[in-house]
Amino acid sequence: MDFNPCMKHQLIRKTVREFAENEIKPHVSLLDKESRFPWEIVERMKPLNFFGLQVPKEYGGAGLDTISYAITIEELSRVSAAMGLCVTVHNSVGIFPILQFGTDEQKKRFVPAMARGDRIGAFCLTEANAGSDAGGVETHAVETQDAFVLNGTKIFVTNGGVCGTVLVFAVSETRDKKKQASVFIVEKECPGFCVGEIEDLCGMRANPVSSLFFEDCRVPKTNVLGQLGQGMKIGLTALDTGRIGIAAQALGIAQAAFESSVSYARERQQFNTPLSKFQTIQNYLAEMATKIDASRLLLYRAAAFKDSRRPFSGEASMAKLHCSATAKDVTDLAVQIHGGYGYSKEYDVERYFRDAKVTQIYEGTSEVQKMVIARTILSQPS
Repeated sequence: MDFNPCMKHQLIRKTVREFAENEIKPHVSLLDKESRFPWEIVERMKPLNFFGLQVPKEYGGAGLDTISYAITIEELSRVSAAMGLCVTVHNSVGIFPILQFGTDEQKKRFVPAMARGDRIGAFCLTEANAGSDAGGVETHAVETQDAFVLNGTKIFVTNGGVCGTVLVFAVSETRDKKKQASVFIVEKECPGFCVGEIEDLCGMRANPVSSLFFEDCRVPKTNVLGQLGQGMKIGLTALDTGRIGIAAQALGIAQAAFESSVSYARERQQFNTPLSKFQTIQNYLAEMATKIDASRLLLYRAAAFKDSRRPFSGEASMAKLHCSATAKDVTDLAVQIHGGYGYSKEYDVERYFRDAKVTQIYEGTSEVQKMVIARTILSQPS
């Protein structure tokens, strides 16, 4: 077992960190304040293939392994969790299901534009009565001679305000006349597709989360992803992959909060003594560092399992559960170390604190992750 990153992974981390520090960091505070999605930064991200990280080169992507993907999301999120969120959702639950379940024609038609970043992807599962209960989807699709007509509302859609191609879960009638969830590839130009108002959220404010409305939205039959009734299978596969990305995002937030805390503890003085000399502060930093390192190991293990084509559902849930808890705990301690300044928007740890919490909610709550982990354990032979 080798814990030393290879030269490729070191280079990817260096490249992404330099881009994030130079191109994103100067604008982060204002983007958060204004809740504005930075299209100008997206344009500068396109040549570096951020929107096609694991897309095969034949479709215009970078063809990276999953550990490289996790490092990229971690480094983006270390500077801007909102941009890290945009990129991971687009790549994981936006593009990956098309690559995994799509026809050759669908891959050629949809993936290249998404890999270029010309069309931002989104994943539309959550509804008012279908959050953790993925089986409670009420959006329905009625088959006509040449299309499916979708009616329903999706809520809290990441990238919703800027999406160009979305995967929509809707209940449809299968060939055996049973009503089961299916997945439809829907483009923003489809008649009956409408974007709702951008949500005014606590954190991730530079990501345009919104509702999406489908009112007699006609989707060609050629846009059915996989087979009718395969929605649950496609959704679970996509979420396993998405959880690796959210774990990486949470890790990036925690890393940023930790680095800020170390720097502040060295510079800030109380009683004519640097904070770093006080044992309580040292204990906080030690706790933060240990949780971050443990999270990184769990994350990279899940990524390695995926790359080696081993089942990784339980490992992805462990990584997501631990990384999101680490993000919450580390940012909380970071605010504590900064004292009153930590509660002020003058310091970045206030934003890290707000951004961290939601990592325990989306792509499956922490409670759902525990269910997945327990199911994985109990399904193994005794």
